[in-house]
Amino acid sequence: MAKFGSIIARIYWQGWLKNLPKEVAMKVAFQGEPGAYSEEASMGYFVAPETVPCETFEEIFTSVSSGKCEFGLIPIENSLAGSIHQNYDLLLQNQLYIVGETFLRVRHCLIGFPGVTKLEIRKVFSHPQALSQCAGYLRSMGVKSEPTYDTAGSVKLLKALGDHTFAAIASHKAAEIHGMQIIQEGIEDNPENYTRFLAIAPSAVTPTGEAKTSIVFILKNQPGALFKALSVFALREIDLTKIESRPLGGKPWEYLFYIDFIGAVNEKRVKKALDHLGEYALMLRVFGSYARANIG
Repeated sequence: MAKFGSIIARIYWQGWLKNLPKEVAMKVAFQGEPGAYSEEASMGYFVAPETVPCETFEEIFTSVSSGKCEFGLIPIENSLAGSIHQNYDLLLQNQLYIVGETFLRVRHCLIGFPGVTKLEIRKVFSHPQALSQCAGYLRSMGVKSEPTYDTAGSVKLLKALGDHTFAAIASHKAAEIHGMQIIQEGIEDNPENYTRFLAIAPSAVTPTGEAKTSIVFILKNQPGALFKALSVFALREIDLTKIESRPLGGKPWEYLFYIDFIGAVNEKRVKKALDHLGEYALMLRVFGSYARANIG
């Protein structure tokens, strides 16, 4: 079944099959406890997936590389908090491909024990990013906050502690799983709170329709190097949607450049741009081309 599910999954991502039967459930690795936002994104993006919780991002990559899971879903950036740099590094360290992307509108909930009111809460647990995104709301409550490893995990911790003056910030699903009460929903300070996720797999795909491609490269440390590298896209009117630099390990003040752009590697102008970039780059790797997602 695992092999069959893997074959069906690849067919689906190439756009040849629009609806998978529910009995063919691919395994999708995500970071966090059941009820995490990453699991919510997995359920919304894949067709009837069997979600597999992982303690760390590294475990997601290991699960996919080893064949334990057909796919992984990793957060790569948040509209408020910025990039998740660890996952950029893990993409480079592993021989996996980006095969899709999706956006999740993050709606934080204040979660407590059944029957507890907002006025009774004295301390709130959650992941540091969630606490930061709800900082104004928490200040208005006049409560203490305590960071935990995961949003859904904070609800699990809340239930284990048993103190009715404690609450957590997590998803609607996390409250359901642990039988807790949603005291208030949509407590984030900024409603434009989206997380972009990447689907990763052992094999690349050929997308249909509007596509996006992700690459990484290294340049010589010399004047005008980055300008020349980016000009290969400008000359061909290829739209860059993201540029991210990361330190090159073992070489102080030298950098890796991660770029997302509109287009697929099988397009003539993209091939020419990458060939041109290869003339300047000391290293160039294509993570994959995949269907472009829309927010909302």
